[in-house]
Amino acid sequence: MTDHILFEQKGHAGFITLNRPKALNALNHAMVTEMAQQLQRWAGDPAIAHVVIKGAGDKAFCAGGDIRSIYDARQAGETDGLSSFFRDEYLLNAQIKAYPKPFVALINGIVMGGGVGVSVHGSHRIGTEKMTFAMPETGIGFFPDVGGTYFLPRMPKQTGVYCALSAGRMKQADALATGILTHAVSEQSLGKIEAALRQGSVDEALEAVAVLPEEGSMTVQADLIERCFSKPDVFSVLEALESEQSDFAQKAAETIRQKSPTSVLLAFEQMKRGQSLAFNECMKLEYRIVSGILKGDDFFEGVRAVIVDKDHAPSWRPDTLEKVDSGALASYFEAPDDGDLPLS
Repeated sequence: MTDHILFEQKGHAGFITLNRPKALNALNHAMVTEMAQQLQRWAGDPAIAHVVIKGAGDKAFCAGGDIRSIYDARQAGETDGLSSFFRDEYLLNAQIKAYPKPFVALINGIVMGGGVGVSVHGSHRIGTEKMTFAMPETGIGFFPDVGGTYFLPRMPKQTGVYCALSAGRMKQADALATGILTHAVSEQSLGKIEAALRQGSVDEALEAVAVLPEEGSMTVQADLIERCFSKPDVFSVLEALESEQSDFAQKAAETIRQKSPTSVLLAFEQMKRGQSLAFNECMKLEYRIVSGILKGDDFFEGVRAVIVDKDHAPSWRPDTLEKVDSGALASYFEAPDDGDLPLS
């Protein structure tokens, strides 16, 4: 056990605290496996009525997975087992989705990537005015994983597809409108909510403190997003955006063109497939994609540019959407060498 993740029973609630505030509570492999084990114990414990997860500090709930460690392993020539973190993370995401008790995420500050995976699949997602949601993976040569295949294409008016391709950020109001959150609250009420969750039901704890924020900036653009991101392929999406007389649309197109071309095309195909797949099938698909990505270069180049050297000047290969080979893209959706994710 490490102090990077804390478990505590308070009243009839099981509390999980992601406890790496200096690292914005990023998930490492040990945190993932320990959380899975504790959730299994609490699922069969009649003294636990519901589970609550939160992040330490006030800057982040969880800013994602600890991908720096995967980059460092690759740099050191340790290529075996790179996918094991993602394998266990995706199994945890599925465990949360199917959890037999209420699973309550208290989201204050940044929630991105892996942090979304340990919150959005729970029964109750409570966000404060300080929350910022994003799936920024295409900007590091990756793809919107941790269940993004399932929840992003199910967001209204293609807003999830917009988030997947552009890494678009949402604040509290948009997160509530798109279903990322089930409840909006003020940061000041978090202590009251935690106290109530120790003794009462989840719905009782939230009833008195839930708020309705004003309309968010993404919601204002929802019709435009639907019009452009309903197109059948990425090239048509970009053409539609660039034909709009809108600063929002022009910026979105420009942003997408800066992302890894392979990642953008993968994410769009992922969204198309995910809209008709059951959750566990989505997670299997993600394990296939990540297994392919770990064999390539863009992800490691993206981590170098954004997290290691921080020059924000990645050299994508290939460097344009037009150069991405369709056959190479299809290979990401094939079963990996070590087999599919073991989910029924």
